[in-house]
Amino acid sequence: VIGIIYGAWVSTVQADIKKLVAYSSVSHLGFVVLGLFTLTPQGLVGGLIQMVNHGLSTGALFLMVGMIYERRHTRLIADFGGLWSVIPAFSVIFLIVCLSSLGLPGLNGFVGEFLVLLGTFQVDRLAAVLATSGIIFAAVYLLWMYQRVCFGTVVSEANRRLGDLTPREWAVLLPVLLFIFWIGVYPTTFTAMTEPSVQALITQVQSKAQATAAMVAPR
Repeated sequence: VIGIIYGAWVSTVQADIKKLVAYSSVSHLGFVVLGLFTLTPQGLVGGLIQMVNHGLSTGALFLMVGMIYERRHTRLIADFGGLWSVIPAFSVIFLIVCLSSLGLPGLNGFVGEFLVLLGTFQVDRLAAVLATSGIIFAAVYLLWMYQRVCFGTVVSEANRRLGDLTPREWAVLLPVLLFIFWIGVYPTTFTAMTEPSVQALITQVQSKAQATAAMVAPR
């Protein structure tokens, strides 16, 4: 829970897009750890799905930050603005990836975070409430960053000469987008793969806990 809140809080004050994404990664991985430590079916499945989601959403964010850095040679948020009118395709894909990272329903990020919070709520309601604040912070820092980068007026002449996505970049991003929508709309394809392993793990943990309790019980 501390990792979720810390990563989200530090992300809100970053002036560099790459650093913002890096600290948001810390926050998202906190959901993975939280889900695994609940030892509930929902929490464990959510933690495993969140690992996949983290690779998709955060990986796509890093890719797109690299794409814009290759064009502009800067990652400072203040150096951008108005990119929607200059590189609309990039801006649309960047928005989808940001929304998936903050856990918008219908996209992949929502599934993992919802299951983790559902499992956590069964074990510790306070921890679930505190973890929810990380989602709220994610909406703040990601949407605020996006608004400053893509909306408004073009403040630098260098930004007017930026080129939109190339065929090679489309080839890299389209498979990621496919899984972002697939997991968000039809998550059972992926949750069904994890459920047998999760159930086996829970059974093993419970049997060992019962054996340990029997050993230490007074006779």
